[in-house]
Amino acid sequence: MAEAGAAASSAATTLPEPVRQRVLTLAAQALGQLPATDIPPPLRRFASFAPGKRAKLSASVLGPILDTDEHFRRLIAFEVRREHPELGDPVAEGIPVPAAEPVEVAALAYLLRPVDWEQRVADAAQLPAEQPKHDDEAVHRLSEQLDQARTETRQVRERLREQVTDLKAENVTLRRKLNEARQRITGLQGELELRTVEANTADERVDAARAEVDRELRKLRARITELEAVEHAARRTAGQERELISTRTRLLLDTLVEAAGGLRRELALPPGGDLRPADTVAGVEPSASPVGRSAPEDDPALFDELLALPQVHLIIDGYNVTKTAWPNSPLHSQRQRLVTALGALVAQRRIEVTVVFDGAELSGPVQLTPPRGVRVRFSPAGVIADEVIRQLVRAEPPGRPVVVVSTDREVADSTITMGARALSAKTLLSRITRP
Repeated sequence: MAEAGAAASSAATTLPEPVRQRVLTLAAQALGQLPATDIPPPLRRFASFAPGKRAKLSASVLGPILDTDEHFRRLIAFEVRREHPELGDPVAEGIPVPAAEPVEVAALAYLLRPVDWEQRVADAAQLPAEQPKHDDEAVHRLSEQLDQARTETRQVRERLREQVTDLKAENVTLRRKLNEARQRITGLQGELELRTVEANTADERVDAARAEVDRELRKLRARITELEAVEHAARRTAGQERELISTRTRLLLDTLVEAAGGLRRELALPPGGDLRPADTVAGVEPSASPVGRSAPEDDPALFDELLALPQVHLIIDGYNVTKTAWPNSPLHSQRQRLVTALGALVAQRRIEVTVVFDGAELSGPVQLTPPRGVRVRFSPAGVIADEVIRQLVRAEPPGRPVVVVSTDREVADSTITMGARALSAKTLLSRITRP
């Protein structure tokens, strides 16, 4: 590689001046096609110049770099061959081109470096003696070409003048037609705007009518839905009321039947309704005391007598009882102990029991499994347990025995006015907590 570089440098320094000038011209043209990264730093400032200015100003720098930088010379040779394939390809492949200028062939051979490039450079070096004759012929040929070009230019200029004249006349005609077309377009635009306004007005009327129809349709649908909901609610309410009345009537009838049977058994009435001979004997009959009336309010015996009433419903104020019995226990423990004790009572007496707890005391979901037969209710949000107890009493049919267990005087008094019997929490506790 070193020997080849030395040989290239030696040959480059002995290039004939015409060949060297042509080499610099071709290299300067190819320099503008290379990426900036492939251009040596001293030449980068010339890459943006025009080709003629670039060849003139970069000659002093470009020549030495071509002599010494083999890689850069190959890049330039590639671009030159790509730009001049008609002569570059034969020179690169070592094919003789007799019709080509020897200086051009020598310059391309120097850049492309075929096998015989040195011979072609040497052939170009022998041309100076014959150059003047060659130059005169070239000048004569160029003069003839220049005259022919001038003649053709005059002919083209005359044809262009005629074409310009024809184009001006055609332009006048086209302008007149364009003005007429513009007038027609203006008239059509006015008519189109008028028709558009009429169409928009008609569309607005149609839209308004459609919107009115849609509003009326929505109103009718809403009314139909409302009436259907009212009808459904009325049917459901009527059915519930009939079922509730039937239940209340059946419960009251069972109560009366059981009360009558208990009264007959307690008074030892004869099964028949006929008058007995002993009934005709005059005398003062003893007065029968009501059941439980002679016992004190907190007596467990009174509680047992009330539970013995037919179809009795026992309603218990939950926390009122648990906080009386187990005030120091957690609420969940109080609830579980109460419903467990009531489960045993229901198993013995077969009575209906409802326990009401205040929902405001809850801090989360209630984990409570009441025994069978014990109904547990928590008051909903915003409602106290006292009001739920009153609702339970009001829900019962008149005549059914209802016993409310609560120490709260207000609850007791209000339920008594509704026909219930009130007992204190101690009465219930004495019954469910005794051995």
